[in-house]
Amino acid sequence: MIRPAFSTVACPDWTIRQAIEAAELFGYTGIEFRTLGSGSGAWACEPFLTDPGKQRRMLERAGVEACCLATSIRFDGRASPPIIGEAFFDRDKPIRATREAVALAADVGSPFVRVFAFEVKPRETRARAAKRIGEGLTMALAMARHSGVRLALENGGSFGTAADLIELIDAQRNSLLVASYDASAAMLAGEDPCQGVRRLGDRLRLVRLRDFKDGKPCPLGEGDLRASDVLRTLHDMRFDGWAVYEYDRAWLPAEVRAGLPTTAQMLSVAAARMYELIGRHSGHDPGPVGHAVMA
Repeated sequence: MIRPAFSTVACPDWTIRQAIEAAELFGYTGIEFRTLGSGSGAWACEPFLTDPGKQRRMLERAGVEACCLATSIRFDGRASPPIIGEAFFDRDKPIRATREAVALAADVGSPFVRVFAFEVKPRETRARAAKRIGEGLTMALAMARHSGVRLALENGGSFGTAADLIELIDAQRNSLLVASYDASAAMLAGEDPCQGVRRLGDRLRLVRLRDFKDGKPCPLGEGDLRASDVLRTLHDMRFDGWAVYEYDRAWLPAEVRAGLPTTAQMLSVAAARMYELIGRHSGHDPGPVGHAVMA
């Protein structure tokens, strides 16, 4: 069964409580907490800033699940320059970050921590980059052992397609590593996202959906990124996992945000569109009061 969720990258100025209330209000069954790391206080909804037990209780009261803790952790780092740089390169930084993220996810009740592979460096072969990334993933997966949390490797950068994810995931031979698939990143890499989700098959646990029209974010299903087609494909393949709506408000310049619908409107429309396309109805009507509170 497809379970709708949204990412808190849509609402960096909301508190955790407000984000959870919005999920309940608009009919989402899950929420993805976006984190900038344990030392960050840039966003009001940074999950590292709120007691995890309190977060868990708020989620339980709202009937909403923490579907994922989405990090920026990547495993493509290398010393630069190759010899002198070794003295300054912190090889274990992403491993420590993974340990912290896994611990928080376990405390909050999130089954997944999102991570990335990312880029092939200049004057480097793809095979060498994949080997280095694989070594980092192996160490990171050790941090998740016995935690009840799995790492969700997401496509992007030089590893933007389903085939790239399959290569890295299958090389680990570890059930703690699953796939998170960003449909828009796949399209930028030249892949049909409908084919991509089918290729991933049982590896797939989360699908990230956003939409753009003429280069600007727009309500889900009204743009050029085939979000509706991806949802239909997931429905047809009886996907049992999370469809995470991402409205990248946190990364948008103020002048771009000013010309867009409110965060509440974007989240409300996305939830309604998801339920419409998967043949179910949320039974929630945010109404004008909900929009006023959450705008």
